[in-house]
Amino acid sequence: MVNKLYIVGSGPGDPELLTIKAFKAIKNAQVILFDNLVNVDLLDLAPKNCVKCYVGKKPYGKYVPQKNINELIVSFCNKFQRVIRLKGGDPYIFGRGFEEWLTARAHGIEVEYIPGISSMQGAGMNAIPLTHRDVSEGVWAMTGMKRDGSFATDLALAVRSKSTVVIYMGMQKLHEIARTYVLYNKGDMPVAVIQHASLPQQKMVRGVVKDLAKICEVQNVSHPAIIVIGEVVNMQYAQQFAAAQQIVI
Repeated sequence: MVNKLYIVGSGPGDPELLTIKAFKAIKNAQVILFDNLVNVDLLDLAPKNCVKCYVGKKPYGKYVPQKNINELIVSFCNKFQRVIRLKGGDPYIFGRGFEEWLTARAHGIEVEYIPGISSMQGAGMNAIPLTHRDVSEGVWAMTGMKRDGSFATDLALAVRSKSTVVIYMGMQKLHEIARTYVLYNKGDMPVAVIQHASLPQQKMVRGVVKDLAKICEVQNVSHPAIIVIGEVVNMQYAQQFAAAQQIVI
């Protein structure tokens, strides 16, 4: 067997949302490099002699530099045949998974990518569909903060669309997000902020985007959280109304 790196998505938090392919990879792992957002219960699936190495990042806090993670990947893959890089959500959606793929391939290491359910899909567990043909023409998934810490300017483009906007890593940019919507006269657009999606301690708040910072402060919702903006946020209320009126949506 050749030495191989598996870049694996563990899903939004609930361990039962792990894919079967990811489950099999973890069950046979010799090394697991895992992130902060990975449910640690998943580590119990690994063999007892598996090396488990935390390389996560606390939101806006202490973290293992990406350079160090890349070095660990190469080092472990030179010694072991089955190395798992386990990430929360999906590794290729703001998870730096492909950066690690490039690192491994540059060193001649075989790589297999195993997708995970993303945290934005976890929003659907709260009766928030990402799309609905009557109110949303698509989905913009974006980061609220660029690599240098500045605000993601693509939001100004997304605001003008008729699509759902999903913002990752935006909890330090709540005022900027609200200001952008107000600037385009869309301050009353529905918004939901979901913290710890799919987990028992999940917390969600709803409101309109112009009040985004205020509702998060009042309800004490912070990171890690995902922000969903668009008419789809109110779809569960439309469904309840339809049921009461015996209308099919």
